[in-house]
Amino acid sequence: MSDPAPPSFSPLSPFSPLSPPSPPVSILVLASGNGSNLQALIDEEKRGGLGGGAIAGVASDRSGAYALERSRQAGIPACFFPRGPGLSERVLRFARERSADIIILAGFLSILENPLIDAYAGWMINLHPSLLPKFGGKGMHGGAVHRAVLAAGETVSGCTVHAVTSAVDSGAVLLQRSVPVLPEDTPESLGLRVRGEEHRIIAEAAELLVRQRRLYAGR
Repeated sequence: MSDPAPPSFSPLSPFSPLSPPSPPVSILVLASGNGSNLQALIDEEKRGGLGGGAIAGVASDRSGAYALERSRQAGIPACFFPRGPGLSERVLRFARERSADIIILAGFLSILENPLIDAYAGWMINLHPSLLPKFGGKGMHGGAVHRAVLAAGETVSGCTVHAVTSAVDSGAVLLQRSVPVLPEDTPESLGLRVRGEEHRIIAEAAELLVRQRRLYAGR
């Protein structure tokens, strides 16, 4: 089955109050777990991709997240911020310390709040392991999503990159990729198939946003 055409998405509206960036566009990645999608971004940057963007920092809300080790192995500054009140403010301070132009949530499980969302309005995206608007919202992440897809009898699943807003998993869609749901699938096998598309879509979405950021800087 062919991938659905991505709905319209404009990361330039509303405009962020950030000052125009100097090349390369600086990227902050947030991740809570293994960090395979972070690794996909690191590898793409090494290949000269990401539209000239550079990963300037990684933050996690779990001290044991392997994503932190991946960032250290790549020589990228990394920080752990515990979950709970004040998380968004701490992430915002770190983003400003790293002069981040855009933020990418690559498997980040904490729900972010203002003023971070306002500060990066239009310049922060999230990767979700389903074809939103299906199977989104609080508590819908990782295996929980894939179990819900199978329980609903879906024949197609996939992943979505969307803008981060104050409403969970409800921001405008940037890109989507689909995969078939097979009769013999388990949550693990379906998740593995979706993950392969996640690695491709996150790098593509990062490049699109970096290029948009460059256009914005030139206005």
